[in-house]
Amino acid sequence: MAPAGASSVAAPVVPVEIPFASAHAGLIRTPSAPTAWGGPRTGSEATLSDRVVSYRIQATLDPEKHTVDGQQQLTWRNRSDRPVSAVFFHLYLNAFESEGSTFFTERNVLAPEGGSRGLGKVKKGEWGYIDLGHIDQDGAPLKWRYVHPDGGPATDHTVIRVDLAQPVPAGGSVTLDMAFHSQLPRVIERTGYVGKFHLVGQWFPKIGVLELPGERGATEPRWNVHEFHFNSEFFADFGEFDVRMTVPKAYTVAAVGEQQGDPVPEGNDLIWHFIQADVHDFAWMAAPDFKTVETTWQGPGSPTVKVKVLYPPEYEADAQPVLKATTDSLTYFSNTLGPYPYKTITGIVPPFNASEAGGMEYPTFFTSDNAKKVKPKTFSEWFIDFVTIHEFGHGYFYGLLASNEFEEPMLDEGMNEYWDDRMLRERKQDIWLTTPLWQFFGVEPPLSVFGFERMTAILSHPSDPLGQNSWDRLSSSQYGTVYSRTATAMHDLEERLGKDVTEKAFRQYYATWHFRHPSLADLQATLSEVSGKPEVVADVFDHYMYGTDRMDDSVSAITSDEVLPQAGVSIKDGKRVELSSDDNDEAIEKQRDAWEKAHPDAKPGTGPFPFKTTVTVWRDGIATPQVLKVTFADESVETVHWNDQRRWARFVFTKPVKATSAELDPEQKIYLDSNKLNDSRTVEANHAATRRWTSDFAALVQGIYSMLVTL
Repeated sequence: MAPAGASSVAAPVVPVEIPFASAHAGLIRTPSAPTAWGGPRTGSEATLSDRVVSYRIQATLDPEKHTVDGQQQLTWRNRSDRPVSAVFFHLYLNAFESEGSTFFTERNVLAPEGGSRGLGKVKKGEWGYIDLGHIDQDGAPLKWRYVHPDGGPATDHTVIRVDLAQPVPAGGSVTLDMAFHSQLPRVIERTGYVGKFHLVGQWFPKIGVLELPGERGATEPRWNVHEFHFNSEFFADFGEFDVRMTVPKAYTVAAVGEQQGDPVPEGNDLIWHFIQADVHDFAWMAAPDFKTVETTWQGPGSPTVKVKVLYPPEYEADAQPVLKATTDSLTYFSNTLGPYPYKTITGIVPPFNASEAGGMEYPTFFTSDNAKKVKPKTFSEWFIDFVTIHEFGHGYFYGLLASNEFEEPMLDEGMNEYWDDRMLRERKQDIWLTTPLWQFFGVEPPLSVFGFERMTAILSHPSDPLGQNSWDRLSSSQYGTVYSRTATAMHDLEERLGKDVTEKAFRQYYATWHFRHPSLADLQATLSEVSGKPEVVADVFDHYMYGTDRMDDSVSAITSDEVLPQAGVSIKDGKRVELSSDDNDEAIEKQRDAWEKAHPDAKPGTGPFPFKTTVTVWRDGIATPQVLKVTFADESVETVHWNDQRRWARFVFTKPVKATSAELDPEQKIYLDSNKLNDSRTVEANHAATRRWTSDFAALVQGIYSMLVTL
């Protein structure tokens, strides 16, 4: 209590230092709070997302120097309950400024022998970087410095700390004005130039995410602002973008969001203006001579969507296939997940020699791939469709669901891959591999999309849990299984839950978490609740999402022998009677002769005596519910369920006929089994099994799959 007569003066609020998210974040097991990220969006709110940040950017492209000069005004809202005295920004382009960046340092370790994107050699004059001119708060210049939230090398300059002149109060906002100069690299990893083509991504200072307790496993406020790792992508708050780009008159521009009228002439340039709210990133393309095809699409709960595809003349063959795959994707994803809420979607076909710019996604904007010819039932047709569907699908899993691609890449890359495969399966669009190389290895077209995923999932030796972050990985090849192993695991989970139940669960996942930032634990909670089978969901998640388990069930032996009378002493009519071996053999032969005379057309494997069939199954790895199918000479079938924890089991059948074969997983529902070649055996030697699952030459296709990795 203050002395009498003294006035009471509140003590000044001293901002508390807010820590970084862990440098080894990932594997989140605690579901987020119901109120996380402002709670579920019901559609009755004034805005689609709980907008945290807004960007107003004026940018000028110099296509000769491949630079962008920008003026940016950013307004950021402090969602926490405490004042914030420092904010953090990503300067992503600095990943490409030198071999000392975290990106290049990890590249040398994770992908020394290839098998990944982003491996091109950078020649003189082809590096990329971003320089800050100034940062002001209400006219006061601010100090900033490079920091290393993940303990990366001192030569990494992809994250900065900006100390504010005045703290941002709890619930308050701050506006920062800044100038920046971006030097685009020659395309090396999803951004840059090739000739006159410019894909301008990761090009502006982007503020980090301040996560609150109850969000993605956080127990206290923390800055989620990781360095730009080799395998990682992005994470940002939802907000608004209002961007004007000045480019030469000969250039065409496409970008995230809605174009605001025709471009405005200014001397020899045009000023293009795009606006998009309720997204968390912005990218654009500028190039001369590009052409456009477009259409509109309308679906339940969605606005009328303007669909555009821009392409260079040499790849005109791709324009209509990309357009159709995009509109088909709008229909499929809207029907199976939820409505598409934006008014635009734009696809870009990259020009010749710019494949590193292909296969990249931003909200409402993506790049596909290119092919000179797109013929029906060829690999080129499937590949163009697959890449288009995949990049569009990111608009849901990366864009609308906005998971953290740094820490939980499987929630975007893996779940998107799974949903893309479901769409291709729905289309009955298998993979047509018609080259002599594939045929030499016994692969005949078509190959199912989930079969292809299984081929490349490294199921025998997984090194890292699927739910692990993007950088704590053994290699880029192992990181690539975030796509294929996740799709395979989800395929098998769907088989156990049922297709309709799985789809219902994902619709609920979208309804609850779109315009928010769910974690792996949030996905598991939704699947468990909707399916009503939490133990089945936990079985898959514990072993594969949070663990590195493997499975390999096999039929290790099958015998089928006649049950013959036995020599020796037996009791007959109360007396012991001896039957010698010779007499027993003679009696057996007489019965055989008599039976054969009575059954002249009998099939092999039948006779006067019953057959005892013994099948031994072996489990190398974790237990998974299995079905064993035993086929007999008369084409009858016996099925049994092997649904326990035994390492091995033996099943015995006594029937009038001999067995011909035994097979685990006869409907081929279990794709996580690392070796399908040992799933079946015949009583007589039969090498057909080596041709039945041609997918078990994964070492070969790992190199081919690297084309698809990190799309």
